[in-house]
Amino acid sequence: MCEPFPFLTDKAPVCPPGLVARAKAFAPPRVALVNAGAAFPLQGMREAAEAGLARPILIGDRAKIETVANEIGWDISGIPLIHAPRDTAAPEAARLAREGAADAIMKGQVHSTSFLKALLPASVGLRDRATRCGHVFHITVPGHERPLLLTDAALNVDPSVEIRQACLTHAVRLAGLLGNARPKVGLLAPSEDVTASIPNTGEAAAIAAWAKTALPEVLVEGPMALDLIFSRAAAEVKHFASEVAGDADIMVVPNVTTGNAVFKLMVLGMAACAGGLVLGAKVPILLTSRSQDAAARLASVALGAIVAGAK
Repeated sequence: MCEPFPFLTDKAPVCPPGLVARAKAFAPPRVALVNAGAAFPLQGMREAAEAGLARPILIGDRAKIETVANEIGWDISGIPLIHAPRDTAAPEAARLAREGAADAIMKGQVHSTSFLKALLPASVGLRDRATRCGHVFHITVPGHERPLLLTDAALNVDPSVEIRQACLTHAVRLAGLLGNARPKVGLLAPSEDVTASIPNTGEAAAIAAWAKTALPEVLVEGPMALDLIFSRAAAEVKHFASEVAGDADIMVVPNVTTGNAVFKLMVLGMAACAGGLVLGAKVPILLTSRSQDAAARLASVALGAIVAGAK
């Protein structure tokens, strides 16, 4: 058996207690768990329910859900369970949300693409045709409560400037709900210099200019390389003067590949807890990687409770 890469951590992610405490200020939302018949999502939902953060609705193959619940020692006899196996589970969750019977929808053991295709088309009725949805990860490391909000690492594959503006707007709203009224934003690019051969540098500059008028309460800087966003010392060496350098609350990435790599490296290398959700739909859509553990799912439910409670 091969040795693990030395930059991987053996520490376990921890859901930040402050996030849970903030979520508990709201009534627990009814959360529809799609394809619930797997240990990771079911255990995460169990912890959320026991913490008073959610009222679960379990959707999927009834036999699988009951078997896994028994394996993890969770008595689900008093919890709504809807038999909707495989591809019928997500449409059933969408129906519940449309009819006002669910306050949030959570991904279980299902591929993100299949899950989102069943929820986000305008014809499903969970968003207006003009609304751009965006995914945000709330990332913390053990022992530190301050999050980095990362967008978009899961939904928009190669987003235009306009879509990244929408994603930034969603992240700013979430930061406000979390108590940060003036977040600092770094727009990720390979360099802080605008270069014609690297289009996302100019796009980042355009987004930063747009934000001065569209989001005047927010300090937005871009383009910024990753070392400048994370390290004030690196900014000093490069003579890059910005309040955002080494102090960003939000990072906007140029494409899903970049965002997905950053988030997974933080999870695997720093034991980061990454709660994730899609914003812009009728209800928050809680979206994590299938390999993430219960801590990330608990954080996702806490974020969903905050967003649902703020409506």
